[in-house]
Amino acid sequence: MSITTRAAIARRPHAGWELADLQLDEPKAHEVRVKFYAAGLCHSDDHITAGDAPVRFPIVGGHEGAGVVESVGPDVRRVKPGDRIVCSYIPACGACRPCSTGHQNMCVKGLNAGTGMFLDGTYRFHLDGEDLGGFCSLGTFSQYAVVSEWAVIPLPDDIPFEIGALVGCGVPTGWGSAVYAAGVRAGDTVVIFGSGGVGSNAVQGARYAGAKNVVVVDPVPFKREMATVFGATHTFADAREAHDFVVETTWGQLADHVICTPGVLTEEIVNAAVQMTGKGGKVTVTAVGKLTERAAHVHAGQLIGYQRQVRGALFGDCNPLYDVPRLLGLYRSGDLKLDELVTRKYRLDEINDAYRDLADGKNIRGVVVHEH
Repeated sequence: MSITTRAAIARRPHAGWELADLQLDEPKAHEVRVKFYAAGLCHSDDHITAGDAPVRFPIVGGHEGAGVVESVGPDVRRVKPGDRIVCSYIPACGACRPCSTGHQNMCVKGLNAGTGMFLDGTYRFHLDGEDLGGFCSLGTFSQYAVVSEWAVIPLPDDIPFEIGALVGCGVPTGWGSAVYAAGVRAGDTVVIFGSGGVGSNAVQGARYAGAKNVVVVDPVPFKREMATVFGATHTFADAREAHDFVVETTWGQLADHVICTPGVLTEEIVNAAVQMTGKGGKVTVTAVGKLTERAAHVHAGQLIGYQRQVRGALFGDCNPLYDVPRLLGLYRSGDLKLDELVTRKYRLDEINDAYRDLADGKNIRGVVVHEH
């Protein structure tokens, strides 16, 4: 039977989030219905309302979430009703070519992230006869959602829901951008542009991997201050200051790695990152830019002369089924700071205020705590 769920939806760009009561279908084969208790407020959802994400409107927001399995459809094997779970914004079926070759972050089951349409061509959210999809086929800004069983990972009983929600996107995306995609090694010099919800975890990953210098570039004083909590050794407000420091501290050899995790990627940031990268170094691009602007325009000579690399990173190259439990294990041992990421908790009806706080640089990560 269908149920009614309260959700935050975006009807069009530049109109903010609107609360609505939606009808939610029961789960079909290999699907589960989740009762969400917490949802992370990632900048990627802000790209929807800013008009920078190519999505199907109207859409239910949210792609970081944790909760409890309320019911399951036929043939579900991964979880059962009553299980605590965290959602991975990219599913991991375990059987497709990317999954079977160790690249769950590119699972083919994630192809409808921008529409929320299920693989059978239908939708589970409805409003006045209109079909709505959930962002990344999740929609964690809803009290309840139907999601693929491939997108849920068991959450241990000792992990709070608001912490579990973050390991479905921001934590592995940032951590993996440093540890896996960039491949930071002991003694490296690493520069990170942007130390918000993703960048703070890139800082943690770089430091844990053994980087000697973890240099953060962020214009917001609060974020620079928090970056030192997560392991940054030096922080700067702009790229010029950071570049001068890197030149001095490396005796002109420049950085081994530059990781780009700002809220909005720009061509200026990418060019500064390339110029700050030394011979054989790598620029890892994790953030996205505005839909109408070019965010990467690098002269080939800048790459060839120093044999620099520029590459993108999706989900930080993490494998959700392996890395989410691994990261929670590091949290338990005190090697990964997750409580410190949550700057403020909000009610669902405060979601527009929450995103204003994000735009104003007040939060590392805001979290919606669902009321039922």
